[in-house]
Amino acid sequence: MFSQEAFKIFEQSIVQYHVLDSVDQKFVNPYAQGKIEHLLYRKNWIDTVQWHYEDIIRDPDIEPVAALELKRKIDASNQERTDLVEYIDSYFLQKYADVEILENATINTESPAWAIDRLSILALKIYHMKEETERADASAEHIKACKSKLAVLLEQKKDLSTAIDQLLADIEAGRKYMKVYKQMKMYNDDELNPVLRGQKQG
Repeated sequence: MFSQEAFKIFEQSIVQYHVLDSVDQKFVNPYAQGKIEHLLYRKNWIDTVQWHYEDIIRDPDIEPVAALELKRKIDASNQERTDLVEYIDSYFLQKYADVEILENATINTESPAWAIDRLSILALKIYHMKEETERADASAEHIKACKSKLAVLLEQKKDLSTAIDQLLADIEAGRKYMKVYKQMKMYNDDELNPVLRGQKQG
């Protein structure tokens, strides 16, 4: 099933990141360009780096200048994440371009790639919650609580994976159809963000 293969790629990315465990490490994609695996690996790598950006920026002792620089990196990461989601949806649009859509076909509340985006984040939650259950310096209460949370995350993985595979099956059979709405981010646009527009005019 697609979701199982995607999750394996997400796990591969997460494990590789934690070999060096540095947000500044060089990114190397083991999959060839043009393949869905390439997009999935890149997508999760972005998510993994941003996960750790979010940890760093919450350091109460972080210097303001460093925090601002990191905020810019998070903004750039969010844009790249959105771009990757659109690339993944474009892959599915092309894959199912010749499917005959049934007369009573319906559209889903989210596209396949945005559901896959949630699966990528869920892979990170599972990895780090599992780490918490294995901490030698944590209390028994902490370990117990994290094991309970991990069980919930694993159940979410099962349900989300089933939903993704069902959605793809429905699209392939023409029971559902999909669209790609380009994300209209306003805060990064010189013309749409009034603060940036004001600086440009000045």
